[in-house]
Amino acid sequence: MKNYLNYTFTQIKNYIPDKIIKRTAEQYKSDYYTKKFTTKMHLLTIMKSVLSDCTSLREIVGLILLSSPELNKLGFNVIPRRSTISDANMKRNPEVFETIYFKLLKKYRPILSDSSNGQENKLKNLNIVDSTTISLFSDISRGVGRNPKQGKKKGGLKLHTKINSMENVPNLVKITDATTNDRIIYKYLDDLQKGSIITFDKGYNDYTEYQKFNEKGIYFVTRQNTNASYKSIKELDLLEETPETILKDEIIEVKNGLKLRRVAYWYEKDKKTFEYITNNLELPAEDICQIYKKRWKIELLFKRLKQNYPLKYFLGDNRNAIEIQIWVTLIVDLIIQVISKEIKKKHAFSTIVSIIRLALMVKVDIIAYFNEQEKYSYTIAIKSDQLKLEFG
Repeated sequence: MKNYLNYTFTQIKNYIPDKIIKRTAEQYKSDYYTKKFTTKMHLLTIMKSVLSDCTSLREIVGLILLSSPELNKLGFNVIPRRSTISDANMKRNPEVFETIYFKLLKKYRPILSDSSNGQENKLKNLNIVDSTTISLFSDISRGVGRNPKQGKKKGGLKLHTKINSMENVPNLVKITDATTNDRIIYKYLDDLQKGSIITFDKGYNDYTEYQKFNEKGIYFVTRQNTNASYKSIKELDLLEETPETILKDEIIEVKNGLKLRRVAYWYEKDKKTFEYITNNLELPAEDICQIYKKRWKIELLFKRLKQNYPLKYFLGDNRNAIEIQIWVTLIVDLIIQVISKEIKKKHAFSTIVSIIRLALMVKVDIIAYFNEQEKYSYTIAIKSDQLKLEFG
């Protein structure tokens, strides 16, 4: 069916093939003992909540009720009660939605990667690691810092994340309590191939892990701790074309005899020197500094997720419900990233999200709309088939 005959929500839903949902549900047996509120209905319900910026179960049920004459065209075959959604959020395994996310990432990776547009990037094997905390006024997670003298301590969850520098969506996400040390991510980096590069901040400093990178032929770039103890072994010659902002390039020895490369860089804006350490001896010193600067991309990911989606309000006060909502938010973000790649004209991502949110129940070809806003016209269907729905 042509997109202008479909609601915007339907167009977004159609980016998720039914076979992916069905096979994942079968894999996890997530529809066993479930007659009406299936994995698909659960996914669509939370997607509608995320896209509509809902803050409660009452809001999402109300929105679904308002859409009831057209729910069959949105993919729904049941109007869920609040208790039904709440029970599913508490009982259905979040790994179901995690798996759907990664299957979609595999499917759409050629579109999501900047390299698909012919963009040259000699650092296409660069991976960026960082974490962000989602604050929660809840007892499900331990809070960070000291206990307040008055009021309730804010708990939280931490998203440990890895992205490829050529993509805008995570290829690794681990959800833990906010108090969990960032270095836990090392346990999950077994997908890194020989010759790949990974960059992270000082919070991941671990000489034992650096040695493992050496053994696997994986390169890393990070900041040196200000109080780090090391011994200078050899100062490397700076090439004539090396920028004056590169102050020093040397080989150092740290704990347990581990030898690393240290590059000192003068940052004019802050009038400050930054020291980077790496096990890569081949790249020019300037490239080492540029690799670390690429970390801004993962910061943009965190900013995008928190500014465009309801990650301050959750549809359940248990860990299971919150993880499900996080994974569905990532699924929605991935789909809108794909849509933004398919739009030929440049629009701010926040604008795309806002228009989609406002037009969920509008019949408009969303890609054509963004490409030709000044010319685009669409037809509103006057008649629609009615669907008799059951409460689940």
